Amino acid sequence: GRAVAQGAEVAVVESVKAASEIYAPVSGTVTAVNHALESEPALVNSAAESDGWFLRLAIASDSELSALMDATAYQNYVESLH
Repeated sequence: GRAVAQGAEVAVVESVKAASEIYAPVSGTVTAVNHALESEPALVNSAAESDGWFLRLAIASDSELSALMDATAYQNYVESLH
């Protein structure tokens, strides 16, 4: 039920070497948290598009969606980093 703003920190991922913040892609209200990550954090890497989700949000404003990348744009962005 926590309200979050677009760009606000919603989670932290810790590894042996570092801690990385996870930011909300859109504003909304948290409706679910993936507690499976507590016992199996590797799901973030091994099942990123299925069981490795962090949280679910009820979106506050559909207008924020237009600023997000679709899968093709994201793939192109990642490839441009190499």
